[in-house]
Amino acid sequence: MIPARYAHVLFSLLLSGLMSLLVSLIATLKNAGLKADILSLWMGAWVSSWLLAFPAVLVIAPMVRRLVARLTVAEDHAA
Repeated sequence: MIPARYAHVLFSLLLSGLMSLLVSLIATLKNAGLKADILSLWMGAWVSSWLLAFPAVLVIAPMVRRLVARLTVAEDHAA
């Protein structure tokens, strides 16, 4: 198992990987259509987009968490 102190890195890796996988599929299908070599086109687009998405999520996620914390309030559970 991976130590909990690396949870933010694992979260960023998985989130950026899955999101870039989906977005690159949509973009590849839209631009190239459903062709015989769509898998290789998609994988090429995905790898290059993931190389940018992973470090971006590592940097941006903490800022987004702070913004969300400022924009939300804790709920009162003493009902």
